[in-house]
Amino acid sequence: MKKTTLLTSLVFVFALLLSTNVSAQKFAKLDKSPMDAAAFPTNYKDANKSIKIIYSRPQLKGRDLATLAPNGKVWRVGANEAAELTLFSDMKLGDSSVKAGTYTFYLIPNEKEWTAIISTDLNVWGSYFYNEANDVARLSVPVTSGDDLDAFSIVFDEADGAINMHLGWGTTRIAVPFTK
Repeated sequence: MKKTTLLTSLVFVFALLLSTNVSAQKFAKLDKSPMDAAAFPTNYKDANKSIKIIYSRPQLKGRDLATLAPNGKVWRVGANEAAELTLFSDMKLGDSSVKAGTYTFYLIPNEKEWTAIISTDLNVWGSYFYNEANDVARLSVPVTSGDDLDAFSIVFDEADGAINMHLGWGTTRIAVPFTK
């Protein structure tokens, strides 16, 4: 009787070890364009945010910005999924009023100015399914230049009564003003 119990226990433990190994989760490799978020106010201790954007951060790695975000074509703002913009209160983009909520944020690059677009599209990959009929607001902003920045980046600041979303990649910089 003791031999049977011991043998049964050993078989059970061996089967348990094998089944744990078989069902182990396989994780994908690290994304080359990891997701990031920027918000205002920028202090992480301040939970009372006005605006937040979630986006992926591609890197130039010697590539040309005009190839990755071609002039005159709608760009998803980053990589992978289109950028997701959340306004925590009603705001304005230029003269257009935008209600509090979550939207997709697109850009159309051009040589001297880029067009910022807020769209009701949600959960879209890239800009392949962009539909102009879903635009809530558009604003053209001038292009400036700065130091070379390999990873696409977004930061916020406040100036002249506006919350400015600064976007930079390579030496290209734009600032998109949101007002209340």
